[in-house]
Amino acid sequence: MINRHELSNGIRVVEEYLPSLRSVSIGIWILSGSRYEVDQNNGISHLIEHMLFKGTSTKSARDIAEAFDAIGGHANAFTSKEYTCLYAKVMDQHADFALELMFDMIFDSTFDEDEIEREKSVIYEEIAMTEDTPDDIIHDYLHDISFKQHPLSKPILGEHKTLESITRENILDYKEQFYTSDRIVISVAGNVTKELSKKIQKLFSNVPNSTSNEDLLMKHYSNDSIRKEKDTAQAHLCLGYKGVPVGDDQIYDINILNNVLGGSMSSRLFQRIREDLGLTYTIFSYHNAFRDNGLMTIYGATTVDQMHQLEEEIYITVQNIKQEGITDKELYNTIQQLKGNLVLGLENPNSRMHRNGMNELLNQPHLTLDELIYKFEHISRDDIVTLADQIFNNSPSKACILPLDV
Repeated sequence: MINRHELSNGIRVVEEYLPSLRSVSIGIWILSGSRYEVDQNNGISHLIEHMLFKGTSTKSARDIAEAFDAIGGHANAFTSKEYTCLYAKVMDQHADFALELMFDMIFDSTFDEDEIEREKSVIYEEIAMTEDTPDDIIHDYLHDISFKQHPLSKPILGEHKTLESITRENILDYKEQFYTSDRIVISVAGNVTKELSKKIQKLFSNVPNSTSNEDLLMKHYSNDSIRKEKDTAQAHLCLGYKGVPVGDDQIYDINILNNVLGGSMSSRLFQRIREDLGLTYTIFSYHNAFRDNGLMTIYGATTVDQMHQLEEEIYITVQNIKQEGITDKELYNTIQQLKGNLVLGLENPNSRMHRNGMNELLNQPHLTLDELIYKFEHISRDDIVTLADQIFNNSPSKACILPLDV
């Protein structure tokens, strides 16, 4: 059972009590990501996430690492285009201590200038690693071209030139603007005790609020194309179709459409392009839903001389679904697979914490497992035909990476 409430300053708390467990997963979610950055500070959200582990006024970076190790727990964080999350999983007896440590990491980090410069060097290497991985960086290229002149086009890691100019004062100003109570959700799942709930109240009730953070939400999509040349053995292709945003009535339909198209080993793209034609080792599709936009992405890689055929086969597969829809068998099998994924995922308290935290942060309802299953089981083939016609009605955005001198 999920218990949702708000602290006096507006911080939202979502607790899911699972008494059969001896662990607790804790997540602190902040509505802060690359879409809220400007050109001059692109990458600052991700840099701050890294810096949360680099020392507080009472603990060094080593102290923080040893503190989590000493209680047999683990902590990590991630940044997306729309949010940042610091999370930990610990034994229930250590949940209060872990929460205190996480609070200090977020609100008492010193952001030492030497540590900032060292961590920038780490992120430069992370950027270089991504640039050297064509099946990774191509998705950034696709977002850049699909959301051109929209905040979602910015890369999460930022760029070398933008990171280089970010100062400690920039970090403190950005954090003051975005790490406010109206943009924070605390999600806990597991053996959540009354003591932990009281600790959340005590620690977070004094986090300042802000009324100046008005998010610019706008639907935007560009079906342009970009081509890059790199020192690679394969040609890489990403196609992007306009998807649906978080909270859209068709968000459940698009899960089924994606699964049939390229989201599983039995999908049409995998069976046709890899299994029947042997054109590629990797072919898949996925859908990203954002607060105001969505993108259905298809990715594949092959040799240069087969690139045209790969692209043509993808278009043929897409058009077949658009014109003929999906079969009863595909619909049934996909619903069963999605149900299975839901059930298995919800047996993990960390997954529950993530689902609850993200839903609350993005203002989505907390549906029960039965309610989610009901949503999927009441989707018809006609619903998928309508959605496919909508999604695949226009030509996609396209990003490709070709070997040098091709």
